[in-house]
Amino acid sequence: MRLAEVSVPALRHNIGAIRRHTGAEVIVVVKADAYGHGATIVAPAVIEGGAIMVAVASLDEALALRANGFSAPILCWLHSERLDYRAAVRHDVTLGVSRAGQVRDLAAAAADLGATASVHLKLDTGLSRNGAAPETWPELFAAAASAERADTVRVAGLFSHLANAGDAADRAQASRFDAGARLLRVTGANPRLRHLAASAAALSSPHLAYDAVRVGIAALGLVPEPGVHGQPIRLRPALTLSAEIVSLHRGSVRSYPEEPILNAASGERLYAVLPIGFADGMPRALAGTGLTVTIGGLRAPLVGQIAMDECIIDVTSLASRVRVGDRAVLFGDPARGEPAVEEWSERLGTISYEIIARLGTRVRRKSVGQGDPPRDAPAHLSPSGREGEF
Repeated sequence: MRLAEVSVPALRHNIGAIRRHTGAEVIVVVKADAYGHGATIVAPAVIEGGAIMVAVASLDEALALRANGFSAPILCWLHSERLDYRAAVRHDVTLGVSRAGQVRDLAAAAADLGATASVHLKLDTGLSRNGAAPETWPELFAAAASAERADTVRVAGLFSHLANAGDAADRAQASRFDAGARLLRVTGANPRLRHLAASAAALSSPHLAYDAVRVGIAALGLVPEPGVHGQPIRLRPALTLSAEIVSLHRGSVRSYPEEPILNAASGERLYAVLPIGFADGMPRALAGTGLTVTIGGLRAPLVGQIAMDECIIDVTSLASRVRVGDRAVLFGDPARGEPAVEEWSERLGTISYEIIARLGTRVRRKSVGQGDPPRDAPAHLSPSGREGEF
């Protein structure tokens, strides 16, 4: 009843568009279950679309992908002190490390297993959140070079993360990153991949692409922040969230006992109940904001409060067309006339990341590929005229 359709063609399109725009390889971040889209759907699709690897925050996320049969390269970078380095080596997971002690622990695990582990060294160039501080770079680089000479570690990458504090600040971080790369080369290590730009910089500052860009939200077809507009690139939103109408009611519908009855004095209104609520990632704060959904391509407004499992849509203007079992699109691709996820985030004063990452486990994820039939409206909903549209 609650369905999140993930368009594989859209994902492939976005990877190709980003590669052409930046002239660099693409690493796709699929942390937090691919920002709510479903990592087991997104990860193989983006690799097929031309990405060279995927990235996650934690080793648990990487191992979950491996358990689902994903065999392409994975990078993860946020580690506890009790990280299972042997598991990372056994499952061929590339670790992003920022301390010499992490390099030594990984090298020891690799030596015990008779393997060579892959690492990307993470530098703090100004974000001040994670990564090696500049004063620790010599120790980190020396440990990495020593492990590489011992054939227990291969330094495959060097990366950092921009604070997105403006062009001047980004260029200053890039200058510090370049200094780190030069210092690393002095030790004899020469990683194939340098990556600094995430989605915002990949779209607006392709001169910071280096060997690869590391994108999450952009690969999914969304811009990372409201200020990132006007790129010479068209992204296609990959996710369409919909829910099936489970009941229709005329006249009086009570949202909650403490709330006013909707249109209690009139029998003229028609209300549809959708089985999706705040437990599924539809925040209660959306109530009363003027949010609309589309049913058969036509707009209909959300009314009343949002419950844990349900919400109510006023479908009076569609009364002659709407049926139980029809699907309402809550957000999707505006190019198809569907609401954009930004219609939610702007009403809530937040960002699209938060909306999509909060989709609940009861929402079924489904991949939609090239060979799938289009999601046409039922015949009785076909909008032959526009008079019923809100």
